[in-house]
Amino acid sequence: MREIGREKLFNYLTPSLILPTVFRKVFEEEEVYANIAITIARLRERSGISQNELARMVGTTQQTISRIEDPRNHSITVNTLVKIAGALGKKLQIKIA
Repeated sequence: MREIGREKLFNYLTPSLILPTVFRKVFEEEEVYANIAITIARLRERSGISQNELARMVGTTQQTISRIEDPRNHSITVNTLVKIAGALGKKLQIKIA
């Protein structure tokens, strides 16, 4: 099982921290996508479901689930998030703060 967690997020995003504050917006956007990917992977793993099983439940491929769990992926849709949340027994909530 591959390691999923906050340390992965920070290993991926830490180089952005040393850049001037003008890049803060980019960092914040990356953090949103990375948090989505990590949350999905954690929920799936805690549920004891493989990527392949989740893919079948959602009606997609294992490769797509792998891509969705990649913090660098920016192509996930709200529709896909709703399907994944439902398959994992959760509800999607979006908060704009």
